[in-house]
Amino acid sequence: MKLGISLAQGCDREYLGLDARTAWDRTVASAREAEALGFESIWINDHFQVDPPLIEAPIFEPFVELTGLALATQRVRLGHLVLAAAYRNAALTAKMISTLDVVSGGRVELGIGAGWKEDEWLAYGYGFPDAPERLAILADHLEIITRMLAPGRATYEGGHASVHDAIHEPKGLQDPRIPIVVGGNGPRVTWRLAARFADELNLDALMPEEVARALPVIAERCTEIGRDPGSLRVSVYAWGRPAEVAPGRERRDRIREFESLGISRLILQGFAEVAQRGVLESIADDAAAVGLLDPAARS
Repeated sequence: MKLGISLAQGCDREYLGLDARTAWDRTVASAREAEALGFESIWINDHFQVDPPLIEAPIFEPFVELTGLALATQRVRLGHLVLAAAYRNAALTAKMISTLDVVSGGRVELGIGAGWKEDEWLAYGYGFPDAPERLAILADHLEIITRMLAPGRATYEGGHASVHDAIHEPKGLQDPRIPIVVGGNGPRVTWRLAARFADELNLDALMPEEVARALPVIAERCTEIGRDPGSLRVSVYAWGRPAEVAPGRERRDRIREFESLGISRLILQGFAEVAQRGVLESIADDAAAVGLLDPAARS
């Protein structure tokens, strides 16, 4: 099991009391620390406002932020947990992630989902369509992005997005393509979209026992369309309830629970590093204790 870490983007109030420059400097330092400690990947959210109750607080645009972190690191993989599909034109998302893949030397993963945060949808002028429509938007975006990342030109006419003989170069550095990570817990629609389009399905804030119940259903979504279930990686972003454990023995036991499920990647929450030095090192110590990080390899 690979071990990733989420870093600050601002939506959880982690930059409160900091000016923008200090917030950015600490975010860069966190990314470098995560890489030095041996984490496999770093991830940031895609939000524009803090979680309610709303207050004025710094939040960085995540594509620009991840580009900056790509230039500040050398090895660690980079991704969003997850982009809200409707926030950006589908073809533009493909263009941006492909450019970022080149900038990073082939280290990015495209994390994308339907989006959910009503206050920022309304505040930023997107409206707030119901869940079935948001999922339909995601489906159209996945159709377009996969075609844009494939060889040749892209054409697709959907109800919410379209491209017409679109030339898309460069397509990125990774072969056969930039990995696509679909994020969400919906077994009827989201998991079917992941089976059709994704390299990885990311489950959000599920407890180990919930993941155990989900895995057979996810496999079934693959077999429905004739896909080998083993070809769809499953990862978990452990925040909220799964993260409500004390450092040390409790956290190590929780990490072991997830590892025993056979998931491909566990992403832990490390954004508090910008306000409290040592958070990442504490997580790394527990991960090393269960054999997921090598303390001797720390740079």
